[in-house]
Amino acid sequence: MTVPNETPQNEMPQPLASIRDAYAGKLFPCQQLAVFGETERVFPTRVIRRGRQSRPLPLGHSSLRDLVFESNGASCDIYDFVSRNRVVGLLVLAGGRIALEHYDFGCDSSTRWMSMSMAKSISTTLVGAALRDGCIGSLDDPLRDYVPELAGGAYAAVTIRQLLLMSSGVQWNEDHTDPASERRAVLELQIAQRPGSILKFMSELPRVARPGRRWNYSTGETYLLGPLLKAATGRWLADYLSEKIWSPLGMEADATWWLESPGGLETAGSGINATLRDYARFGQFILAGGEPVLPHGWLAAAGGPTDIGGEQIPYGYMWWTLPSPSGAYSGSAFSARGIFGQRIYIDPRSQLVVVICSARSKPTGDQAVSDDDFFNAVAKCIGVHS
Repeated sequence: MTVPNETPQNEMPQPLASIRDAYAGKLFPCQQLAVFGETERVFPTRVIRRGRQSRPLPLGHSSLRDLVFESNGASCDIYDFVSRNRVVGLLVLAGGRIALEHYDFGCDSSTRWMSMSMAKSISTTLVGAALRDGCIGSLDDPLRDYVPELAGGAYAAVTIRQLLLMSSGVQWNEDHTDPASERRAVLELQIAQRPGSILKFMSELPRVARPGRRWNYSTGETYLLGPLLKAATGRWLADYLSEKIWSPLGMEADATWWLESPGGLETAGSGINATLRDYARFGQFILAGGEPVLPHGWLAAAGGPTDIGGEQIPYGYMWWTLPSPSGAYSGSAFSARGIFGQRIYIDPRSQLVVVICSARSKPTGDQAVSDDDFFNAVAKCIGVHS
């Protein structure tokens, strides 16, 4: 029996072993591209419905194809960035207009590409929507008030805000290439497709620091946004995202979201599959301030940086704060990031959105040309010619 609004399991031909190898960075390029371009067929998914009418992205003008910039001590151009970083899709919006759109490796404007951890930034945006809707009383509410399964463990004293900032103090190792890490343990639970198993795993993790005192990147933290939002809104995340953003923003294609099990919760930390242009529309929505969906002032905190334990962390509500060319974290530009080179970059100063979908060889640390150097160069170029 097919669960409504979900992909039937018999339409998922990709072997689950390929996901293990992909997260470990052990696939050749042709294998990796086959998996990354069809990750929505690896696990059951729920559809994120588009609206009746898509919002056009008008064409603009730019000289980005002539862009030259410095990165890692060498002179680079846009062709170096795309080819050496294995970029499959690149879209630049300047002032809401397409300044550059490029596809490679057989992808095109209809390709739905994996978000990986860019989904984290989308999930926290839904928390903002639920706060404005009154479904969540305060970010300082204890998480256990909404997810009682966490009342007896290390998350018992953690607030929603601390969860958004990944400062819970709960033990977590995010290393995708380490089979013994908590991140790989959650991947195995996702592969097993047993309802409630990930929440149970998270509830049993030990505390290693006081809540709010230490920052530690954790996909597990974002998974907990799933049960939080489901309890607060009474809606599946995919349906709430469709209602608040995907449909009213005029996305041009349905998207999909991985589930922990057939008919179960979305994996809030990853697993959205959408087109390059629709990721860009989401970025443009954030650039415009998120009105009327998000609370006033939400993005100032969401984009970071944040003081945690007396240290400035280049992170907000699961968005990364980007350094300026001088290396300072000014708090203006920020980005959603996913492993293997998925990016949504937002710079309010330049009215700039840049979306990158990639198939890099390793989950992290595999930028032949620095993304941040490229973003800064694009922002400078757009600023000069605007």
